[in-house]
Amino acid sequence: MPTRVLLVDDQPLIRSALRVLIADTDDLIVVGEAGTGAEAVDLVLRAAPDVVVMDIRMPGMDGIAATRRILDRPDPPHVLILTTFDDDEYVYDALRAGASGFLVKDMALDDILAAVRVVAAGDALLAPKVTRLLIERFVAAPGSSPSSPSPRLAGSVTDREREVLTLIGRGRSNTEISGDLHITVATVKAHVARLLTKLDARDRVQLVIIAYETGLVGPRAG
Repeated sequence: MPTRVLLVDDQPLIRSALRVLIADTDDLIVVGEAGTGAEAVDLVLRAAPDVVVMDIRMPGMDGIAATRRILDRPDPPHVLILTTFDDDEYVYDALRAGASGFLVKDMALDDILAAVRVVAAGDALLAPKVTRLLIERFVAAPGSSPSSPSPRLAGSVTDREREVLTLIGRGRSNTEISGDLHITVATVKAHVARLLTKLDARDRVQLVIIAYETGLVGPRAG
């Protein structure tokens, strides 16, 4: 069965470009389009998408509010945030709302399609540009980063898992973490799985947020 995709953007040209591109694939299908967050919330109920490609800046209900509403329902779809991002200040809020990925509109269309597939498979995805800006803005926000790691990590996370979590927070892939720590990719995946369980995190995006919130990534940690 093809992955069912709902396109949400207030610019018809963006929706059209994505729809045309998806029409050329065998594993993706567009089941609806929306120009506002409110329309997206309504369409999720009627169209039952697997993935929602969500713009942030829209009239009325924005993409963050819509994401919260959508993910607050039983068995929700995955939400992939797509924005111009040139001056957006919403990255952290969008991830906290539960988005599984965050991409920028200047990415190649094929890369956007690949991201839809990654998110549909249950993984999380952050464009490198997003990870860098997320770190910069989180660190710069007054009071946003504690001076020492949170007790949340004490007693539950091993030293090696803490190292892995720190690298995840810096936007490193499993392969890059494998090289940094001189361990196999399979071992990295095992550490990530244990972190998800121990920290009650839904996906890799939430691990990134935890790394910031607990002070593993910050002015001193990088």
